Amino acid sequence: MPIGIIESLDHEARGITRQEGKAIFVDGALPGETVDYASFRRKPNYELAHLVGVLKPSTVRVQPRCPHFGICGGCAMQHMEPSAQVAAKQRVLEDSLWHIGRVRPQTMLPPIHGEPWGYRHRARFAVRKVERKGGMLIGFHEKRSSYIADMKTCAILPPHVSAMLVPLRELIAALSIAERMPQLELAVGEHCTALVLRILQALTAADEKLLRAFADRYQVIFYLQPKGPDSAYRFYPVDGPRLSYTLPEFGLELDFRPTDFTQVNHAVNRILVRRALGLLEPQPGERIADMFCGLGNFTLPIARSGATALGVEGSPALVKRGRESALANGLGDRVEFGVANLFDCTEESMGKLGHFDKMLIDPPREGAIELVKALGANSPRRIVYVSCNPATLARDAAVLVSLKGYRFVAAGAINMFPHTAHVESIAVFERD
Repeated sequence: MPIGIIESLDHEARGITRQEGKAIFVDGALPGETVDYASFRRKPNYELAHLVGVLKPSTVRVQPRCPHFGICGGCAMQHMEPSAQVAAKQRVLEDSLWHIGRVRPQTMLPPIHGEPWGYRHRARFAVRKVERKGGMLIGFHEKRSSYIADMKTCAILPPHVSAMLVPLRELIAALSIAERMPQLELAVGEHCTALVLRILQALTAADEKLLRAFADRYQVIFYLQPKGPDSAYRFYPVDGPRLSYTLPEFGLELDFRPTDFTQVNHAVNRILVRRALGLLEPQPGERIADMFCGLGNFTLPIARSGATALGVEGSPALVKRGRESALANGLGDRVEFGVANLFDCTEESMGKLGHFDKMLIDPPREGAIELVKALGANSPRRIVYVSCNPATLARDAAVLVSLKGYRFVAAGAINMFPHTAHVESIAVFERD
């Protein structure tokens, strides 16, 4: 059995050791550990391996809280002390910026982090009947597999949702369309919890009765989704609390649909918005763009701070809800929203939006390469970039620094998804 000393973690939270110059990526191993491992995939330049035993454990190794850890693909780092996870993600960010973009910020910001358990207010679960595992399964996929983990609890879900997993399995198993329901989506708001059932066949009257009884007992709202995400509609109860989240520091409440994109971690999102606005420093009289604005998570706080905000987003449905939230929060006169494909923008199309004093960019994993390339001579003097992928942030930062004349002022990690390998981050760029 090969023995290796783990040097560091990669971007998927695997331990890295080396044998004769070849990198070995070991699932479940931590930096500083001496481990036994067994390779399951060999390539000329690297190998993928399972952890067999820990001969010398790391001081930050802890007992995973979840009994499904190691099988379920929902988490990758529960065996690592939470503060050490944050430090590891900060290192992943720094390494990506340098090795991919050849850029370094002048200052590393303190990482943003929060409560490591019960934080996940959004989730998408696979649903499948598997007789050899006892019947109906609802959960995340197993690691590197299309199989569904046999989850009975989940420590990263809010406790009231974790406690519902087994009753939900029993409910769906009792429906006539149990084998025609491939997916269940969770959205927890400030005042209610919504469950979206993806149905490939209509419910019977008996099915509807079961759903109503479950909703009443567990105080949830059921949505039914017969086709794509836009087809989801509120089934029961029809009236009652609405889905929303709040940004109390800015006196804001934003409504959303359960299939809309919102941040999964409400507490960390509040800290992130505060940090982003502190770095952006909106001032009365300034015109500030929020690119990839979604529902207006940053647009509305920018406007609340006294500046005029323009939110730009590719989804007309999200822009519509952003406008509604602006009006509901009394910001209709300081916020504009527009629909545009920011993956296909040019210097000409950007110029038509007018001059911006500052800009916030919050793209999906693909990053914002076309947007940063399209920034012209009249580009904003300060850019705050919120990223969910260190690799595309590094690539875009290189363009901003090398081609667009910006200074890379600061960057820091955001632990939006504790116990996972996801690294989110925030960065600041300025030009004279």
